Amino acid sequence: MQDLKELNNRLAKYVDQGMYPGFQWQINIKDKEFSGKYGFNNIHTKQPVLDNTLYRIWSMTKPIVAVVTLKLIEQKKLSFDDTIIKYLPEFKNLKVMNQENNEINDLSEINDYPTIKDLLLHTAGFSYNMLDDPIGMEYERIKLFHSDTSTLEEEIRKLADIPLLFKPKTKWRYSVSMDVLGRIIEIIQQNSLQNILVEEIFYPLEMYETNYSIPKGSEDRLMDSYAYDSAKSQLVNYYPGLQKIENYQYPLNEEKFARGGHGLFSTIKDYAIFAKMLHTGKTKEGKTILNQNSLKLLNSNALEDYYFPIEIRSVNSVIDVNYVNDLEPYGWGMGFRTLMNPNKQSNLGSVGEFGWSGAASTYFLVDNSKNMTALLMTQVFSGLPDLKNDFYNFIYTNF
Repeated sequence: MQDLKELNNRLAKYVDQGMYPGFQWQINIKDKEFSGKYGFNNIHTKQPVLDNTLYRIWSMTKPIVAVVTLKLIEQKKLSFDDTIIKYLPEFKNLKVMNQENNEINDLSEINDYPTIKDLLLHTAGFSYNMLDDPIGMEYERIKLFHSDTSTLEEEIRKLADIPLLFKPKTKWRYSVSMDVLGRIIEIIQQNSLQNILVEEIFYPLEMYETNYSIPKGSEDRLMDSYAYDSAKSQLVNYYPGLQKIENYQYPLNEEKFARGGHGLFSTIKDYAIFAKMLHTGKTKEGKTILNQNSLKLLNSNALEDYYFPIEIRSVNSVIDVNYVNDLEPYGWGMGFRTLMNPNKQSNLGSVGEFGWSGAASTYFLVDNSKNMTALLMTQVFSGLPDLKNDFYNFIYTNF
């Protein structure tokens, strides 16, 4: 294995070239831990990346919510086949578009409502505000999740008035389905999602730096968020714009704020604890978070052949000769991408490697075959894939 300093040096060039403000990485293999950091939390003040830098992890919130969902299924408080209207009767008048490229008022009655399994698999028919379809545009029009003071209940009630993009189980579309699931968890547990995640995940795993808010006085530990302007080849402060995920609010300390699909803050060390738990389903003291049957569902592809290839194409995607669908080698388990075809990414990776990422370029993977987890943290929207790709390539050519 090459000296791990080489990895830090290899990734540092992306900071030096102005693509990223700074980063942290951590790799755990068996009982060994390797880590590194470089650059700044703030490119203007030159505050350096800290060992305990805080990050908005965006969609890396979703795997945590997925794990809580599987816990509830283990406890028979919830079933994969339950429809959403069992818990959310406001969706009983849900309609579905006849065709994705039609007018949004060209609708049909729905026969089969989305199930819990559909929510986990993103086959429910929901969309996202930044996706290139009429429902994503409608989410943006009603400012879904644009508020930093609304409750999850209030946002899901707004969502209930918007039709589905397609009939459940007919297509795969990355979506707000995990937010719907978060609200269902609140109803089942009769508690707020904030409290549920603390009680079920963060407290047992001693993830004391992970929550929907950051401690007062810790604001200077938060890495600032930027966007990469490819035309200028530089980082810029990000600004709201039509159908940008950045329009979703992400307050530092708002008591009512919780979302199922984004909203958590964490440190790399904290999230590494969660990632390592996914090997065994247990805390370091041996307390069970998930049983073995549930763990297998995380990295076992659950999609039928007709869903493939899966892809996330935003309104800002540039489809040219350089475009790469980085999900093409992957399937989808219960809340996680899972690698099916390493041959589609230069034979790198292990079949069953799983994990997810966040909108501001956070990333993690779990590889049970190597007893390895790997995490990369930074804060850039529209970040070039080179940083993550170099990280991944290094791992699978050296470990």
